[in-house]
Amino acid sequence: MFRPKLPTMPQPTGLVTPPTLIESTTVTPAPSTTSPASQAQTASRPAVQLTPGTALALVGGGTAVVLVVGAVLVSMLLAVALTATSVAVCAVVTRSLLTRR
Repeated sequence: MFRPKLPTMPQPTGLVTPPTLIESTTVTPAPSTTSPASQAQTASRPAVQLTPGTALALVGGGTAVVLVVGAVLVSMLLAVALTATSVAVCAVVTRSLLTRR
């Protein structure tokens, strides 16, 4: 009952085919047909620019996230404190009931 039973590996039944040999092949890249000028144009990217409106939206969103996470953490701490207080009160009442006898 207390000893675990390990499963046994089932043996294959029927016809078993041997593994096939896979030969490696080399990959040769195709010649490029694009001109170097078009590659230079696609490589340059515009920098991200923050306008005052988007900066204000980012700050407002970050503040909202911090406030929501803070409220959740405070409510969880309050729930733990209330639970601990009620358990302590139950322990005191149980101890007083048992010591009267």
